[in-house]
Amino acid sequence: MDDRQIDQHLVERVQKGEQGAFDLLVSKYQRRLTRLLSRFIRDEHEVDDVAQETFIKAYRALPNFRGESAFYTWLYRIAINTAKSYLAVIGKRPMLSGDVVNDDDEAMNIIEQMPDLNTPETELINREIANTVEHAVESLPEDLRRAITLREMEGLSYEEIAEVMNCPIGTVRSRIFRAREAIAKELRPLLDTQEDQRW
Repeated sequence: MDDRQIDQHLVERVQKGEQGAFDLLVSKYQRRLTRLLSRFIRDEHEVDDVAQETFIKAYRALPNFRGESAFYTWLYRIAINTAKSYLAVIGKRPMLSGDVVNDDDEAMNIIEQMPDLNTPETELINREIANTVEHAVESLPEDLRRAITLREMEGLSYEEIAEVMNCPIGTVRSRIFRAREAIAKELRPLLDTQEDQRW
């Protein structure tokens, strides 16, 4: 039984009235969901509140879940919509947390390509790159920021992102490409790369 089948089995048990099965789903996805939400909401307590609200909404909607998408993809879609609603109510623009660069494989590849010298100059350059990537991601339009976050930080496939964002895969590919281009443009002065070179 693969992960998706296990989730579907748990969902069916919840739909038959077994509360413990939902507790297992919460345990399984609590950490991943919190990590996702912390990309958009800085305050730890607010993240916990939005995560709890997401699980409440998911529990209430579970009787209508038919398994057409993976459970966690469905849950992520609820989480993102809940976060967007929450941020709209309090009048905040989603902000990515400071640990974005630590999880961003492509940004880390850039840093790893630099000479491995623990000099103040190298540390300064690494900090500048990290800050530039973070600022570039924060400056992206929301649809591009969400797509690149789901791809690079959460590791979702293009198909899963398309389900979460409720758009065609081609749109997802385009958004991720545009996000990467925007980040590359900001990094060019630091890395001295050509215009046709992304990283």
